[in-house]
Amino acid sequence: MRLTFLKNTNGGVMQKIQAFTLIELLIAIAIVGILTAIAIPSYRHYTEKARFSEVIMTTSPYKTSVALALQEGDLMGELNLGTHGIPQAPKSTKNLASLDVAQGVITSTATKAAGGYTYILTPDEDGSHWEVGGTCVAAGICKI
Repeated sequence: MRLTFLKNTNGGVMQKIQAFTLIELLIAIAIVGILTAIAIPSYRHYTEKARFSEVIMTTSPYKTSVALALQEGDLMGELNLGTHGIPQAPKSTKNLASLDVAQGVITSTATKAAGGYTYILTPDEDGSHWEVGGTCVAAGICKI
């Protein structure tokens, strides 16, 4: 419902003015509030997931190196950073806190900006299949 007012302007001419009622304004504010309450958590989850993708992508060359070493017959217990063709640990970034390879198991940790989750990759005996673990699985950040 719109309110209509008549305003007397100079010269005695009546001018029509329309305005929103208080109820209409309150309803509009309530709708914006509801949409905001839904959108902010979703946006936060999507940005966290996007940041965590850097952590996942950083493990890719290490995963390839471990798989190659296992297929060449190296023992899983001997596969650590800097051995058997596995690169040294990368430098920390805005989203990656650390990456480690110990006995063939790759463990990446995200920074607080990316959620602080861990991403753990454990190979089978020949490196052809990998089990994904860590706190990112329960959070739904690194779905398989």
